[in-house]
Amino acid sequence: MRKMFICVSLVIVSLFAVGCKKKTAVGMDAGVTVRLLTDATGIDDKSFNAAAWRGILEFYGDTWDNPTQRGKTYDFITAQTQDMYIPNLRQATDEDYNLIIATGFTWSEALEKVASENPNQKYMIVDVDWLRPKNVMQAIYAEHEGSYLVGVAAALKALEDGIANPRFGFIGGVPGATITKFEVGYVQGILSVIPNAQIVDYYVNSWGEPALAKTQAKNWYDSGVYVIYSAAGGSGNGTIAQAKEYRASGKNVWAIGVDSDQHEEGVFNDKGDSAVLTSMLKKVESSLVYALNAVKNNSFKGEVITFDLKADGVGYSTVNPAMSRSINNKLDTVKKQIINGEIKIAPTLSAAVRIPGFPKNLRAIDD
Repeated sequence: MRKMFICVSLVIVSLFAVGCKKKTAVGMDAGVTVRLLTDATGIDDKSFNAAAWRGILEFYGDTWDNPTQRGKTYDFITAQTQDMYIPNLRQATDEDYNLIIATGFTWSEALEKVASENPNQKYMIVDVDWLRPKNVMQAIYAEHEGSYLVGVAAALKALEDGIANPRFGFIGGVPGATITKFEVGYVQGILSVIPNAQIVDYYVNSWGEPALAKTQAKNWYDSGVYVIYSAAGGSGNGTIAQAKEYRASGKNVWAIGVDSDQHEEGVFNDKGDSAVLTSMLKKVESSLVYALNAVKNNSFKGEVITFDLKADGVGYSTVNPAMSRSINNKLDTVKKQIINGEIKIAPTLSAAVRIPGFPKNLRAIDD
């Protein structure tokens, strides 16, 4: 009788209980438990997944260098290939975490399948808003708003530096509706300052091929491109690497970081100068803290939540001194205009191409 009571109780759960269906992976006395599932780039991508991991650390009061509760209340696992998505989801489900989080739209099909099979398990996915299971919280972001602001910053910096006929580049990871928001927002921001600016774009078709991005960045910088913005996960680190090399040699080019503040990744000398002019901050960490608090407060539900500029879901970095007071003052004004609705930003390619002067030859897609 005692063993049966322990097994069915919703309060007393023990790793040593006999006859329970699931083996609990973490101590329930620790409170909310969570596992983060990432693609092959892992939490060290210094971008998207890193922001998600920071959100978990923040919720538990830990730091990157001192994750004291890892393995007790939270953990992560990296899928080296997409073939591992379903097995990793099922493993986390079997281990009875309170919340399982998958980062990125490449997880969508696998999560829809596993969540449908386990309606009592709570899941969250980032960058997806089309899944049907009612036990999945879906977080999306107004990337086009934050990207508009860094596009404005890039164009203002070109004018400040006196660049004649400046060209601007965008490097994406895997094409899709989410990355399109980054690109079209960035382009609209540039064109709001320099209406006849030339824009080029390229897609790596991977989140983990920095060498490809670096080669493309070199070609573009050599041909006169002034700023390159990458929304490509770990692949974007190649853009920053090339910008570092060129700024260290005296070439006036810039990279723009994404998701996390990538200023430190761009530092190229002992003075702390960085090749990353600014970064578009996609505050994935805010959405993870939101979801974990919802679990903690028993208010979790399957819903789509948009984290926009007004909700502090996106933003931009001002760490680099190269972002002059004049540029930052202008960005403050533009930010307020976006929040109060004075500036409308198209979030899709189909809407953006209807804007006079918007380039018609971009590789972005809405599907």
